[in-house]
Amino acid sequence: MIQLFYILLLGASLLSGCDRKPPATVESLAEAPSPAYGDTLLMGSIGEPSNLIPVLSSDSASSDINGLVYNGLLRYDKDLQLEGELAHTWEISPDNLTITFHLRKDVRWHDGQPFTADDVLFTYQLLIDPAVPTAYADRYLQVVKAEAPDPHTFRVTYGQPLASALISWMFPVHPRHLLKDQDVTRSPLVRAPVGTGPYRFVEWRSGEKVVLEANPDYFEKQPYIHRVVYRIIPDPSTMFLELRSGGLDYMGLTPLQYARQTDTLAFKRRFEKYRYLDFSYTYLGFNLRRPLFQDVRVRRALAHALNKQELVDGVLLGLGTEATGPYKPGTWPHNPDVRRYEYNPAEARRLLAEAGWHDTDGDGILDRDGRPFAFTIVTNQGNDTRTKSGEIIQRRLQEVGVSVKLRVIEWASFIKEFINPGDFDATILGWTITPDPDAYNVWHSSKTGVGELNFVGFKNAEVDKLLEEGRHTLDQQQRKRIYDRFQEILAEQQPYIFLYVPESLPVVANRFLGIEPAPAGIMHNFIHWYVPVDQQKYQR
Repeated sequence: MIQLFYILLLGASLLSGCDRKPPATVESLAEAPSPAYGDTLLMGSIGEPSNLIPVLSSDSASSDINGLVYNGLLRYDKDLQLEGELAHTWEISPDNLTITFHLRKDVRWHDGQPFTADDVLFTYQLLIDPAVPTAYADRYLQVVKAEAPDPHTFRVTYGQPLASALISWMFPVHPRHLLKDQDVTRSPLVRAPVGTGPYRFVEWRSGEKVVLEANPDYFEKQPYIHRVVYRIIPDPSTMFLELRSGGLDYMGLTPLQYARQTDTLAFKRRFEKYRYLDFSYTYLGFNLRRPLFQDVRVRRALAHALNKQELVDGVLLGLGTEATGPYKPGTWPHNPDVRRYEYNPAEARRLLAEAGWHDTDGDGILDRDGRPFAFTIVTNQGNDTRTKSGEIIQRRLQEVGVSVKLRVIEWASFIKEFINPGDFDATILGWTITPDPDAYNVWHSSKTGVGELNFVGFKNAEVDKLLEEGRHTLDQQQRKRIYDRFQEILAEQQPYIFLYVPESLPVVANRFLGIEPAPAGIMHNFIHWYVPVDQQKYQR
């Protein structure tokens, strides 16, 4: 899944359930083994990271690794409340235009150099540098003044209030002393990052693995788990075999694996399964630069041709819910009253005929001006639910006279050759759901360039105005009205068919203790995970 810097959706996204041991009692706590240092966590990753300099990367494989190597000024705690990370405190001026961050004094980069406010100022300058190909510039371009008055103070001033100003400083801080006066795209840090985070980079073997080791000088505490190895295994079935054979300790299960292949005593003795509504949605996106998709009647017709509940039941095995827009159901930005497209093949055919598509030669495929209604959906290798969704979509569209090919592409090539340059007809992909409803980078018409996040080329003047207004409105009720209308337009225009919000289904070897499921998921306290000495599997 392509991952934006903004990670989770702030709101009432509580755990929907966990297959795990019950909470510890006083007696069981007394018997719990003491935390111990050591061992290795082998994690399965479907994709190769694209780039380990955060300002240049927007994919989940890179972001997962960068999340352990780097820190931001702020972060979310387990309950999705903002707390300090590299900044220990901060103040916002009464006019909501200036934020002053007070930085920790006990932080060093992995190469031993001290972390200072100059690093934060430099990161800001990277983000707004037109020569740096980043997808994240826009929020930082709202800053009219950034300064580092002393080594442990960073201050930013905005021209007008920005609702997502604070969360924008969750962005990973980059090392000035290693990147200043360099072309960051050619820096060695692309493949060998240096951060301030709980884990240090050790090795990246392309197509095989990325290795990190615990940072003994981490400012919070040295992580208990000594080594984290991301094993790159593009096929989920192969990954599951590796898990069962002991070659992995952690992976995200597919719904089929979760529901039907792990409910045995032997598996439960070795692993703990977790389950909660994911902070993401999956969609079928149309390249609106292609003439085929420029008629809204066609897009609406295709929406009517699909049965979202069929995808939830058949692909997710019920482990998810239908999506109607870019916000998670049950959270304050979500608008439950947008236009919906019930499964109605007859209405799909009527709309397609209205748009000029008819089967003139009797071959079962609609055509217009001598050209068949045919296109290719691309999606990434390693995500079984997307592939299966594509197969069902292909079948349903065939039933209304639309010929669809499905092409599954290795992750790095998929991003580099198809998504970033916008060279595709349609795609099945997913976005993480933002902590703030500001969706400017994904939906504003100014963000349709090569490598930017509005790669479907959606342009709507009212949406542009709403996104600009919403990001500068601080009152939540007013913002709610703005983003409700934004969702109404997306539902009317159907640049995406929002398919489903899946449940996250991680599984972890049960020798790892200290895991605390929470609204933020299970990785929020990773530095506190540990393996008792007598259960440790790997030596240093």
